[in-house]
Formats: sequence, structure tokens, C-alpha cells
Amino acid sequence: MKNIVVIGAGTMGNGIAHTFAQTGFKVNLVDVSQQALDKGIATITKNLDRIIIKGNLTEEQKEGTLNNISTFTKLEDCATNADLIVEAATENLDLKLKIFKQMDELAPENCILATNTSSISITKIASVTNRPDKVIGMHFMNPVPIMKLVEIIKGYSTSKETFDQIYEMSITLGKTPTEVNDYPGFVANRILMPMINEAIETLYNGVAGVEEIDTVMKLGMAHPMGPLQLADFIGLDVCLAILNVMYDGFKNPKYAPNPLLVNMVMAGKLGAKSGEGFYDYSESKKAEKVAKMFAK
Repeated sequence: MKNIVVIGAGTMGNGIAHTFAQTGFKVNLVDVSQQALDKGIATITKNLDRIIIKGNLTEEQKEGTLNNISTFTKLEDCATNADLIVEAATENLDLKLKIFKQMDELAPENCILATNTSSISITKIASVTNRPDKVIGMHFMNPVPIMKLVEIIKGYSTSKETFDQIYEMSITLGKTPTEVNDYPGFVANRILMPMINEAIETLYNGVAGVEEIDTVMKLGMAHPMGPLQLADFIGLDVCLAILNVMYDGFKNPKYAPNPLLVNMVMAGKLGAKSGEGFYDYSESKKAEKVAKMFAK
């Protein structure tokens, strides 16, 4: 497999495109918005510069990586010779089903169709295609260029050949693939999201404040980031969507999202990407932090 198509230029999509391109694959990055594509390429460029500063990449390798990526606003313009298409759109079932129908219609017969979904059934996604044996979950972790894990999720009809190809490709990308079966939330989010939800519940019940809860988990449990800060970086809307998928899938009240999370999402407080979640990420707050640094 040499020709890769990545659908979605957001946080996960541009990270996946970056990883494939840096490994030497030709990548067509697709998004309905040219603005989103431009932002995605700018993010990739910034992340490559960070790797250069750390001494792990040369300017020549950076240019090679960027030259491996082409951008498109229409899937039909870039999918006809794809060996693998990785969908990294919003965590919304109806949207993903629509995209997979289109992928199935446009892609060559031998093309594997992968989804970066973090919770939605691979079997359900595969059911709208004429190639369920070639549909698989390829759940990367954020930030994709740095995090080693990839959950490889088999749907009910995913073939061994498809699984083996994606498993080996993940190793080629420098990742550690882990085989997971098709249940809501898979492994990562089935364990992570209830923890985040319980942290929100703890805040909701007034047991402790935001920073106190995160401090306990960082210093007491050796987590690199507290659950509330992590939720902000994942996106509170994404956390809510994943919890809803698990709640609908298992019908178990332990997966029901906390009312505070629901209200924050309805209010547009989505975390880092909206400028405010459990923490304040506004420009004024950043300026305040810089001022305190210089005051010291």
C-alpha cells in the first residue's frame, strides 16, 4: 500500500496525514473546507518544526514530508487510485455512514477502508459498504505523531488479510498496534471515559475543585495529565459523544454522561478548542501567564 487518503484535516486527521507522510507514503488529505485544509497543513508544518528543534528531523526531511501531502476538497478527485482510505471525521454515526458509502463507491475494489472512530461499531459502519471484509478500525491516539498506540479493531466481517495488512502497516509507521474486538468504546475509551466522567461527577458533587482533582490524579496516580485537563484537550463534545455511544450500546447507567458535561457542551464550552472548558484557554489568560513569568 503506497497511496493513502485521509478524510478530515482536524486534529486527528492532520496528525494521521503527518505520520503517513513522514514515513514516506503519498497522502491525499481531504476536507470539505479549504480553510480547514490550510489550517491542517499549518499545524503539520508547526509540528515538524518542533521535531527539528528537538534534533529528530532535518529541514530536508520536513520538506519531503510536506511534499508527500496533497490537499483536496472532493473525495472523488483523489480516491480512484487509493490503497487505503482512513476516515477521521467528527465522531458522528450518520456522518461516518454517509462518508463510508461514498468511500465504497469511489475507491478501487482492493482498497481498504479504515475509520479512526474512538467508539462507534466497525460492524455497523461496514454494513453500508459492499466490502465489509475490507473495513477496519484504526484508532490512533492524540497527538498522533508522538503517541505509539494504535487500536486495530476488527468488525464482524473484517478478513484476516485486511487485519494483517493494517497491523503490519502500523508497525511500518513506528506504532505499536493492539488487536481489539468490536464493542462500544473498544479498550481505550471504555476505560478512559468513565474515569473522566467520574472526575466530572466528583466536581459536580463539590468534593473538590478542578485543579485539586487533577492534582490528585497526577501526583497520586502518576498520570501525566489530570482527567479534567485531558477532557479539555480531547474536546468535551467528543467525550460526550463517546459516552453516549457507550451508554446506548451497553444500556448501563454507569456510562451515562454527567449533567455538568452535557450543560457545558450545550453552552459551547468545549475545552481547549473553544477557548474554555474546565480551564481557561483564552488569549487574555495566556497573556496573564506570560506576564507572571516575566514578573518572576
